[in-house]
Amino acid sequence: MPQELLLQVSPEIAANESLLYEYVAKSVRVSTKLVGKVVILKRSIDARQKAIKINLKVLVYLIDEKYTEPKIELPDYKNVSNAQEVIIVGAGPAGLFAALQLIELGLKPIVIERGKDVRGRRRDLKAINVDHIVNEDSNYCFGEGGAGTYSDGKLYTRSKKRGDVDRILQLLVGFGATPDILVEAHPHIGTNKLPQIIQDIREKIIECGGQVLFETRVTDFVVKNNEMQGIVTQNGDTISANKVILATGHSARDIFELLDRKKILIEAKPFALGVRAEHPQELIDKIQYSCDFRGEHLPPAPYSIVKQVNGRGMYSFCMCPGGVIAPCATSPGEVVTNGWSPSKRDQATANSGIVVELKLEDFKPFAQFGALAGMEFQKSIEQKAWHLAGETQKVPAQRMVDFTQNKVSASIPKTSYVPGTTSVEMGQVFPGFLTQIMREGFTQFGKSMRGYMTNEAILHAPESRTSSPVRIPRDHESLEHLQIKGLYPCGEGAGFAGGIISAAIDGEKCAMKIAESLLK
Repeated sequence: MPQELLLQVSPEIAANESLLYEYVAKSVRVSTKLVGKVVILKRSIDARQKAIKINLKVLVYLIDEKYTEPKIELPDYKNVSNAQEVIIVGAGPAGLFAALQLIELGLKPIVIERGKDVRGRRRDLKAINVDHIVNEDSNYCFGEGGAGTYSDGKLYTRSKKRGDVDRILQLLVGFGATPDILVEAHPHIGTNKLPQIIQDIREKIIECGGQVLFETRVTDFVVKNNEMQGIVTQNGDTISANKVILATGHSARDIFELLDRKKILIEAKPFALGVRAEHPQELIDKIQYSCDFRGEHLPPAPYSIVKQVNGRGMYSFCMCPGGVIAPCATSPGEVVTNGWSPSKRDQATANSGIVVELKLEDFKPFAQFGALAGMEFQKSIEQKAWHLAGETQKVPAQRMVDFTQNKVSASIPKTSYVPGTTSVEMGQVFPGFLTQIMREGFTQFGKSMRGYMTNEAILHAPESRTSSPVRIPRDHESLEHLQIKGLYPCGEGAGFAGGIISAAIDGEKCAMKIAESLLK
């Protein structure tokens, strides 16, 4: 019978198989020769003490115990060419995993994506980075795979439903992700590896009889007697189906406006907003690992920090070790920042969104927009930042200490943000209450993380697309919209997820509810 052990070992032992086998042998009090296989089930880093340890959960097989390499296989997806059709609006993680689940349940998905396929998006990403041209349908937020494809690929979630999480991770491995994501406490695929996985998912959907329509934007919903009948595209084509999963992501402002215009119930939702801070990765390593050089056995250090400032949470968001900052505007006349890391996390800089939680009362100056008040608040800051930075895709930037001292930075060094920066006093970008909270918050951050508060750190503004500024309400049980039968608000855009994994889980849940309703 294999034995399960919880170990705490040095980074060197964790990285070296023979040293690990020796350590395990001592732990189970046998000769190293008698250890047949050590399977790592979970791995995490404990950097709370000066001597950094790696936490391992392992399964130990002795040489007389048979070990069979587990093989992760995809489900037995059916051919659904002639099955009942379900429209999915959006090919992000919620939409793609909803499509796979529908196929598994014997239903035919028609995935409608306003942007280009995962390869075609690259030209438009180059255009925004190099030429400052924003394609409203194809950018870092829109296109096959959604915002996660080219803006990071982190796979951890606060979801407590571990079974659901493991299923999504196993499906990703089945489609080509490294099995390491099943082991790591904070799994990450990397922007360089996600595109092929996304493409393979799409090819499976099509192979099974589903449809994926690119460069097809939804411009209207066909609703009769408060029941979904289908959608209308920008070309005037109508695609009929009485079940529609709305999985557009958090930046589909035209969809939010369409719902509001058609008097389909939506609600303003609080979100968080702030800046993206970039430090030298070496500095973050030094702070987090309490050493001058992290060595070859430790990965670039992440950080996570939360403070309460004037009754508001201010916290790190989407932290990218060894990563870069990307331009994530979805319309001309605005600038937006986000961050991503390649799979090796080998860039010289670390960046993180540093954001402040907003409240519905903050949107009062935009009350005339009703449920879209938060969206208009968000938009006003993005447009102001665009204007202050020179009306290109350059963003306002300021050194961190200078920001806390209300001082324009005399110079801004070259950062990882390719379109470039303009030195701006950030107080001009944000409302006064937000500026005050961030100034105080960074001071508190510096006290908790010695060395964090430095003028080597450059703030880029704004980090504004943390989550959807609206919620599209749905019934807790059926997951249908409260008002429109057959409409299933789903994922980040509807306010029910926050990241790749939780969005994928929500997509599967909506697909299962549709299948249940059709079997009644």
